[in-house]
Amino acid sequence: MYEDEELEAIRQRKLAQIQNQETARAQEEQKAALEAQKQAILSQILNEEARQRLANVKLVRPQLAEAVELRLIQLAQQGSIKEKLNDNQLKDILRKIQGQKRDTKVDVRRL
Repeated sequence: MYEDEELEAIRQRKLAQIQNQETARAQEEQKAALEAQKQAILSQILNEEARQRLANVKLVRPQLAEAVELRLIQLAQQGSIKEKLNDNQLKDILRKIQGQKRDTKVDVRRL
């Protein structure tokens, strides 16, 4: 009896583990599909130089790059972007978004 209960418990744990792996795999696939869609849209609205700059920004400041990507996709979906953006236009967008995100830090030193 005890062995049957222990065997069943092992089976249940193994089944739960397999289900968790399948869920994680499905989430990864969905994440990859969304990233592919995002990259496809960005390749349509950014020239090569601008895409390279955005990739460089993503290496150094991933949160800023994500904010810029989302903003560019919103603008493209609204029809505000008529032609591919060049590097200088992307720099302007980066400055605007970076200015909005900038946090001020105040150090108070007591004597």
